[in-house]
Amino acid sequence: MFTLDNFYNSKQWQGLVEQLKIDRVNEQGQLICAYCGKPITKKYDCIGHHEIELTEDNVNDYNISLNPSNVKLIHFRCHNRIHERFDGKSQNAFQGVYLVYGSPCAGKSTWVNEVADADDLILDIDKIWEAICTGGKYDKRNRLKANVFGIRDCILDQIRTRTGFWKRAYIIGGYPLRSDRDRLCNLLRAKPIFIDTNKEECLSRAENEEWKSFIEDWFDSYIE
Repeated sequence: MFTLDNFYNSKQWQGLVEQLKIDRVNEQGQLICAYCGKPITKKYDCIGHHEIELTEDNVNDYNISLNPSNVKLIHFRCHNRIHERFDGKSQNAFQGVYLVYGSPCAGKSTWVNEVADADDLILDIDKIWEAICTGGKYDKRNRLKANVFGIRDCILDQIRTRTGFWKRAYIIGGYPLRSDRDRLCNLLRAKPIFIDTNKEECLSRAENEEWKSFIEDWFDSYIE
């Protein structure tokens, strides 16, 4: 039995969306957003949207939840625009949570900044490092780790309890281990989004040799 909290992380839903991405490519090899009509160029920027909205009452009705004719493939930002109609009905009307993960220099923060709105909450541990020390995100001092992680955990707890009136929350991090991702997604009722930039591209973006080693370590540790 599915709930809204676990349906979107299920193999059945993810498998359906992957199959639809294959089936709906046009003759030019493009996947077109059903909302704005523009190509969806990045795999992680594609969202499966139910035309008949999913609820706790119908999520186990597979004629609705897993029916291909009820699912449109659209840009992530287009999906946010569609769901703006729910905004304002209640404090928690639209508090979706997304775990955005991938290698260092994969473009996680860049993508989130492209899709997030002013009322969204972004938890980026690199930004915390920049905010509390002179060294910035590329100079992570051991003496400050407890402070950085304490701030992170405080915000994670606010996301878990849906504290505040934000619309969506984006948690940005490496999270190469599936066990860590599953634990966090279950705890926060979050949907995972993998920024699947390849190693060569990540290495080309690295600003120094230390970050190149971080990238190598991430790919060595990564578990799908």
